[in-house]
Amino acid sequence: MSIIMAFIIGGSICVIGQLFMDLTKPGITSGHILVGYITAGAFLSAVGLYQPLIDLGGAGATIPLSGFGHTLAQGAIQGVESEGILGAFSGGVAATAGGITAAIVFGYFAAVLFNPKK
Repeated sequence: MSIIMAFIIGGSICVIGQLFMDLTKPGITSGHILVGYITAGAFLSAVGLYQPLIDLGGAGATIPLSGFGHTLAQGAIQGVESEGILGAFSGGVAATAGGITAAIVFGYFAAVLFNPKK
């Protein structure tokens, strides 16, 4: 059942972004969606609404960009609790360092292994 809920939650998040791009004039770009989802995830996390979504959808809620925003917000909150106001800046980066590092490493390996077509 958890796989089905992850598919429904993650798919719904993606459908919302696609509808924004398709139904708006002149059109919201993927960059707008990226920034909007990260901001929305951070905002929903700050008001306590994103964690119940993660509890319901698991990876379907943590994998999309809104999950990245949630992780940034939670890291900043924990950083402020442990280090004071300066922790707001370092906490989000520390919380997401593993994901950012993985993206850089896998991106490098993909660039080395595959040649783009001209």
